Amino acid sequence: MNGLGSLVGVLKAAGESTRLRLLALLADGDHSVKDLTEILDQSQPRVSRHLKLLADAGLVERHAEGAWAYYRLAPSGQGAELARWLTARVDPADAERRRDRARQVEAREAQQAIAADYFAKVAESWDLLKTLHVPEAAVEAAVLAELGGRSVDLLIDLGTGTGRMLEVLAPAYKHGIGIDSSREMLAVARSRLAGSGLAHAQVRLGDIGALDPATGPADVIVIHQVLHYFDDPGRMLAQARRLLKPGGEILIVDFAPHDLEFLRSEHAHRRLGLSREQMSGWASLAGLDVLAMREFPSDTNDRGLTVCLWHLGDRNRTE
Repeated sequence: MNGLGSLVGVLKAAGESTRLRLLALLADGDHSVKDLTEILDQSQPRVSRHLKLLADAGLVERHAEGAWAYYRLAPSGQGAELARWLTARVDPADAERRRDRARQVEAREAQQAIAADYFAKVAESWDLLKTLHVPEAAVEAAVLAELGGRSVDLLIDLGTGTGRMLEVLAPAYKHGIGIDSSREMLAVARSRLAGSGLAHAQVRLGDIGALDPATGPADVIVIHQVLHYFDDPGRMLAQARRLLKPGGEILIVDFAPHDLEFLRSEHAHRRLGLSREQMSGWASLAGLDVLAMREFPSDTNDRGLTVCLWHLGDRNRTE
């Protein structure tokens, strides 16, 4: 429980019209400083000063991405509770709030246009999965089912790409973080999450080959169609293990072994699928057990791929 001085500080930080407008916008999802200056039509130094006051009071959270910074409502704590209480009471019919929302929609539409242009350039890579008859819908349903209807505190999606797994697994977590090294992919993911109204998920720029332990600890980590890009998937798995809470779980989706050499030469795949034996060995070295494994064959035998879903658990978990 915080003292009176602390509470007064939090209330002072929230008790200003521009800062309340910022809280209302961030209740709708992550925004960069650039987004917020355009939406509020205020200078960058002014908006940054307001955001710093909100962050210092624990009302919002800042995450740096190179020269950029993204803000969101704080996920927990007394400031987070107050921020959500306040934003729930902002009148949506208020003239200033309606203007902010209209500009917010314009900003997101501009971001979606950029994402659409990026997708047009890389469409061949996405269409490739369709030509290989990868059973995406069945796999996504199975990943969600592996969590057994639970809602965990923190889920981390490594190599989040377009944010699709954060969207699929949205009912299964209270807070979700997606990490990817591609700014373009993160722009797509942010558009996806905003369009789906998923304010409890965020994405961050980061190197999943050199994970920051401070990102965790996670209840569940998802590694979806990522390991085949690594020369040493075992090392990647061991790093992911360090982000887990005691008793945590890792869900991995990847290809079974195959002989489609063009995926290596033309699409940057380093491993042509992962075998049961390989996964079992990597898991063991990382202090994990294979709790379950399922295969999803393609709907054709002609150059199709089988997708595997592995459910790994902390070896020291309590049953």
